[in-house]
Amino acid sequence: MKRDIRPEVVEHLRKDKKLAKLIDSVEIDYNIPTKPNIFESLIRSIVSQQLSISAAKTIHDRFLASLNPKKPMAEEILSKSLDDLRALGFSYSKAQYVHNVAEYFNTHSLFDAEWSSMSDEEILNSLTQIKGVGKWTVEMILMFTLMREDVLPLDDLIIRNRMIVLFQAEETQKKALYKLLEKKAEKWRPYRSIACRYLWAGKGLDMFKV
Repeated sequence: MKRDIRPEVVEHLRKDKKLAKLIDSVEIDYNIPTKPNIFESLIRSIVSQQLSISAAKTIHDRFLASLNPKKPMAEEILSKSLDDLRALGFSYSKAQYVHNVAEYFNTHSLFDAEWSSMSDEEILNSLTQIKGVGKWTVEMILMFTLMREDVLPLDDLIIRNRMIVLFQAEETQKKALYKLLEKKAEKWRPYRSIACRYLWAGKGLDMFKV
């Protein structure tokens, strides 16, 4: 379901004059999942890693077609060997990772978890315990599946590079750079996720030299 960004959010973000010029230059899609599903989002994310959009869709569609829709997806995944998954187009590591996700959700009874009652940090700490699920992956789940509004995914190369240009950051040491960018983004709170959507929507780095 597509929804416009709330006016008060845009007004708040426009207080950052640099970001305001970007907001005036781009449009963003704000699609709200009708039935957010953390497990399925994690599986799709793993399938999509390091692949083009078209290649990822082909493999994911093939994977879905191999499942019995009358059975839980986790059960179906665990019923397949790693070789079965590789025959669908998964790399060996991705086949192992989707097994890891299915096993973790089963073991911790997370299919009916009250994600809405958990903080971003609690969700990060929980899901990054799964081998193959990193911080960036969980941040994308927070932003695009759970629609959390105050996530700042500095591990995302596009976001990081565009913030560097936007704020003319010259720090090159990673820890210091992250600290600087986090400080610069404080003015975006509590809507850092929305600010990042505007950064993603930009075409090329030149438009960020404002």
